Amino acid sequence: MSSIQNIPGDEQFRDKISTVDKSGKRIWVYPKKPTGKFTNYRIWLSYLYFIILFGLPFIKVNGEPFVLINILERNFILFGMHFGPQDFYLFAIGMLIFLVFIILFTVVFGRLFCGWICPQTIFMELVYRRIEYAIDGDYNAQKKLEAAPWTTDKIIKRVSKHIIFFAIAVLIANTFLAYIIGLDEVVKIIQEPIALHAGGFAAMIIFSFVFYVVFARLREQVCTTICPYGRLQGVMLDNKSLVVAYDFVRGEPRGKMQKNKAIAQPLAATTDVAEDYFASVQNKLGDCIDCKLCIHVCPTGIDIRNGTQLECVNCTACMDACDEVMEKVERPKGLIRLDSIDGIEKGEHKFFTPRTIAYSAVLFILIAVEVILFSLRSDVEVLFLRTGGLLAQEQADGKISNLYNFQMINKTADSLNVEFKMLDPEAGTFEIIGGNKPAVGKNSKAEGAIFIKIPKDKLESGKNKIVIGVYSEGKLITKVKTTFFGPIK
Repeated sequence: MSSIQNIPGDEQFRDKISTVDKSGKRIWVYPKKPTGKFTNYRIWLSYLYFIILFGLPFIKVNGEPFVLINILERNFILFGMHFGPQDFYLFAIGMLIFLVFIILFTVVFGRLFCGWICPQTIFMELVYRRIEYAIDGDYNAQKKLEAAPWTTDKIIKRVSKHIIFFAIAVLIANTFLAYIIGLDEVVKIIQEPIALHAGGFAAMIIFSFVFYVVFARLREQVCTTICPYGRLQGVMLDNKSLVVAYDFVRGEPRGKMQKNKAIAQPLAATTDVAEDYFASVQNKLGDCIDCKLCIHVCPTGIDIRNGTQLECVNCTACMDACDEVMEKVERPKGLIRLDSIDGIEKGEHKFFTPRTIAYSAVLFILIAVEVILFSLRSDVEVLFLRTGGLLAQEQADGKISNLYNFQMINKTADSLNVEFKMLDPEAGTFEIIGGNKPAVGKNSKAEGAIFIKIPKDKLESGKNKIVIGVYSEGKLITKVKTTFFGPIK
């Protein structure tokens, strides 16, 4: 998204990312440790985040995990509800809802999700970076340590830091696996001999190394070059989207300022901001004292004063740094703040645009469809299919019989013993091949064959619609409609 913020018009920074030099070599980022109101909010939010993330695998409902996403066995449990492959349509609509929500959220609030909710940013900035600050020191100390020769002190710091990094990666990997195969299986992999769980142990090791590499080496590269969401934000944002933005109207032209110097008046918001800019150069400096702290604290190494950029994850670290400086030089806070381009240039904050209204309408429609489908979803699905190639048979007692294959899918955490009753016409009877009442275990399916017999006088010639009730412990759990062939008259 092109921006007017970068007055007087140098847009070369958009031709490259801040973490790669001209030769293609990576520029390692050493951000200054952020402090301030928004940083504290993120820290408290991260505590809640970790409680939920690491706590959910321990929660069970009727002996089953509260959340399980077992892709390998196609077994899914969300908030205690079982879902199987037959419920895929619910997941498909749910993913559409999530996608539209992300688009709508980004259009209104920019990339705020990345800086405040995304696991990559939460673990990187609020776990791994904080460990690094504790061991290596702040950004200047880290730079000196990187350039220093390998002494005993440097070796101790490097080894201890990466041991802790890998230990946390192992914890994350085990938690990740607990969401896939369940906490009980993870405990078995840890406690029992490796030979009994070779595949699970290999997965645990692989995931541990993957998370270690992501947080110890890749770091911000995940946000700037790997994550597709960062690439998409440019086409989602517009001049009305809330982003972490530098108030160039108030801040330009930049320059070193003294604490007791008169506060510069904001530039007038006209259609020709460049004209205001060049006029102000001859008048007085803006509020930005060009201390570059907003650059030093940025975890992706950008200069937010250049405008909205691909690498910005809206972590708000630059807002804290700038507010601290503004307070020291006795100028109003908010030179860098959550605002839109129209908010900065014109003072307009209009979020209900035709675009956001359209996305909201689509989102509400999808949510309504999902709610309706959920309300129609039954815990037990039963399917009766008439066996092909067999004609209706008339029995000695005058009843007409059809042979069916039935399949039952139990989506609950309880085993069920069921019985069938004919609801329409009520005179029908059942004869299960094998003689036993059908039983289906928890979160599983059962199959069988059954004869359905209906008195001849209750049937019409050819196809007849019948309704079968499925009962468990005397309670009707679902109804099944199928066809029954009567004798041709």
